[in-house]
Amino acid sequence: MGKAMFDGQLVKGRMVKHLYKHILGWPVMFSDLKDIDEEYYNSLKGLKDMGADIEYLYADFTTTEETLNVKRTVELVPGGADIDLTEENLPEYKEANLKYRLLGRYEKQLNELLLGIFDVIPEPLLTIFDFQELELLMCGLPAIDIDDWKENTEYSGDYDREGPNHEVCVWFWEVVSEYDQELKARLLQFATGTSGVPARGFGSLQWNNGRVMKFMIHGVALETCVYPRSHTCFNRIDLPIYGSKDELEEKLKIAITMAKAQDSHHL
Repeated sequence: MGKAMFDGQLVKGRMVKHLYKHILGWPVMFSDLKDIDEEYYNSLKGLKDMGADIEYLYADFTTTEETLNVKRTVELVPGGADIDLTEENLPEYKEANLKYRLLGRYEKQLNELLLGIFDVIPEPLLTIFDFQELELLMCGLPAIDIDDWKENTEYSGDYDREGPNHEVCVWFWEVVSEYDQELKARLLQFATGTSGVPARGFGSLQWNNGRVMKFMIHGVALETCVYPRSHTCFNRIDLPIYGSKDELEEKLKIAITMAKAQDSHHL
């Protein structure tokens, strides 16, 4: 991978977002867990609502792994089996789960990956990039066929009945069609977590578990959210019902930019 970058050759395979962050030495964030396992993310997030009752879960700082139908207990921190989960140590519990799920599970492989890259390219040379720029550097700008993207898009929520014929959806595709390739790639990263287009086109876009899950535009009331928001686990964006094409164009570009800026500041 490092040799490919050094020689200016593009890498065909794309990685999940947090791995590009790991290469750059950025810390992983709780939202990164949502990108790969939204169900587990929501279960951890919901623990906060339990308050002091969380102690009745009788959980500790361990997790269970299963390999070839053989289960084993893994400590999330040293001595984790002896640390009971409480309301007070919930933040540490979430952080320990986050680091294990995204990095600890694959520590050996990730270390080899970094050694291979930095053996060819000095680490400081990559620090000028953010993780999205690194993906584009390694994999290049994808050739995004807007007609294929549009044809393989599903609609839900307030757009369920009219689909692509809804006025706001018409505006959306008109705006996106005017984007250059880089901005289209940024939008694809915002919506799906990667700028990669499947070899067989958008009809083969996958969910994080390998199942085919097409891009979806979900209609929501403007009172629900001012800006478009993404659910990368499901290749979906929530698109508010804007009153004009200009408003949609402005808010969509801000949403894409904000997503990039938030990651750039390691929130």
